[in-house]
Amino acid sequence: MSQPVEVFSLLTAFDVSLFRAGRHYKLYEKFGSHVVEHAGNSGVYFAVWAPNASQVSVTGNFNGWNPHMHLLHVRWDGSGIWEGFIPHIGIGEVYKYHIQSTNGEQLEKADPFALICELPPKTASIVGTTWYEWQDSNWISQRAQFNSLDKPMSVYEMHLGSWQRDPSDPERLLSYREIADRLVPYILETGFTHVEFLPVMEHPFYPSWGYQITGYFAASSRYGGPQDLMYLIEALHQHHIGVILDWVPSHYPGDAHGLHRFDGSCLYEHEDIRKGFHPDWKSYIFNYGRNEVRSFLISNALFWLDRYHVDGLRVDAVASMLYLDYSRNEGEWELNEFGGRENLEAVHFLKELNEAVYQHYPDVQTIAEESTSWPGVSKPTFSGGLGFGMKWMMGWMHDTLDYFKEDPINRSYHHHKLTFATVYAYHENFMLPLSHDEVVHGKHALLDKMPGDEWQKFANLRVLYLYMFTLTGTKLLFMGDEFAQKAEWNENKSLDWHLLEHAPHSGMLKFISQLNHTYKNQPALYQKAFLQEGFQWVEQGDDKNSVFAYLRKGYEEKDDLLIVLNLTPVVRQDFRMGVPKNGVWEEILNSDQLDFYGSGIVVSSYNSNTVHWMGFDQSIVMTLPPLGGLILKRKA
Repeated sequence: MSQPVEVFSLLTAFDVSLFRAGRHYKLYEKFGSHVVEHAGNSGVYFAVWAPNASQVSVTGNFNGWNPHMHLLHVRWDGSGIWEGFIPHIGIGEVYKYHIQSTNGEQLEKADPFALICELPPKTASIVGTTWYEWQDSNWISQRAQFNSLDKPMSVYEMHLGSWQRDPSDPERLLSYREIADRLVPYILETGFTHVEFLPVMEHPFYPSWGYQITGYFAASSRYGGPQDLMYLIEALHQHHIGVILDWVPSHYPGDAHGLHRFDGSCLYEHEDIRKGFHPDWKSYIFNYGRNEVRSFLISNALFWLDRYHVDGLRVDAVASMLYLDYSRNEGEWELNEFGGRENLEAVHFLKELNEAVYQHYPDVQTIAEESTSWPGVSKPTFSGGLGFGMKWMMGWMHDTLDYFKEDPINRSYHHHKLTFATVYAYHENFMLPLSHDEVVHGKHALLDKMPGDEWQKFANLRVLYLYMFTLTGTKLLFMGDEFAQKAEWNENKSLDWHLLEHAPHSGMLKFISQLNHTYKNQPALYQKAFLQEGFQWVEQGDDKNSVFAYLRKGYEEKDDLLIVLNLTPVVRQDFRMGVPKNGVWEEILNSDQLDFYGSGIVVSSYNSNTVHWMGFDQSIVMTLPPLGGLILKRKA
């Protein structure tokens, strides 16, 4: 005899109407599994959306995984929601939904709203809680100023499972708490303002790096439970370090226990394979035109901001969402209603997402990984934009790496690759990324992309970083690049921390620390990060010598900086450089310093003289170090 599931609901009629209208942004408070008191008993309330089901039951250890014992009740309102209360079970209970579709399919599905998932390769959900006694109120109260568009943002991008591992057991992943104890002092040492975690949501296939998600509301059990991840985030916050999460609303895998054909129908994805299947990743694309799906996704974005106190979301693969013909051949896609290739439903979703995020959390940032020339990605929705706070500057990344790969003897023929970015740099609020995608299998480590002997490789990489940090825009650097990891990134092993025993690598780490310190302490490098008036070329046409010079400007003239790059391995003596003001110009950072593994060609200061040069009435005569970058500031 089946044991009845008691009739009970956390959902009001208003909740259901919002859900069906695509406007319920806190579904995680209602759907999934929740420990509640009902009729004098403690138990768990379950709610799941499965409109194509003829029967839904909860199975688990508590009933021997019997699909006939605990049948949920379908709501009378046509919403397709099944729900009910099961007494005498609680936190830690392992469960799945057994779904019988209207066409007779028998499906075993994990809970789309589960807060905890079993450790892969197991696939069941676990009744959990996100209750945590947070101790980061000081950070939260000040977060707006740290996340502001006119404040420094230097992001350390990292993959939790391959940043560090247990030295005594290289196969063992560190827990969230172990990572916290190691990561916080390291970020303080290196000076980054934020960390960005590759997706922490539960994913069945580890080599997907987290980008093929099945548990959108669950922190990956590979590293611990929800409270352990909260401990890590809190530890960073307590030291004024922001946390950004990679978030993936673009696609999901076809694993049998996941969202794909959840109730025997294409519930979360499009029925039409031309819209519903992603050819690059062999995954499935959310149906952004379905109201309930938009409610699910936007609720998920707000969930991480709410329950986990994260400070920003980097939205993955936005370009793949915006275009109906993305990675598709002729005949594999269809035009939108206006005859264009834009995915109008995805555009609407992204605008609604950003409006919801900034309405509820105006002090966070959303960042788009978007590689095309789509206009207004980081412009407000009220002016026709998509509403993101920032956008990755993919064109800058590719042009810059193409330039630096060239032997210096050939760089004069590629001079424009470093000047072209400033033509369009102010069309968006750009973040300059040197990300994980540039150092994966087959692409070589950043150090290995640099030409020349060992010394030249390190010098090239240091001056590349100085260029990146002194250009307009915010910054992102992938883990390992800060000490010049030699090998390509491998998600199955720790970074090569032993390299820091060698002077070139320890010198690189010292340089990054000093570069971050300079970036954070010089207002001209961040106050006008997205404004044309924050940047001025001094020398952009010296292709013969491969020398570049530019000014960075803050709100006050006294903060202005002069940046000079010499991108050949030749020391340039008596090199005259125009300056905007007379006086003493001091080197505040030189990538060629000996303690950075440079050659030590350092001149502490230069006196200007009244020789008209490069359009300025004043100039200085400099010594430019080989493959070196300089930041100079006029002495007050």
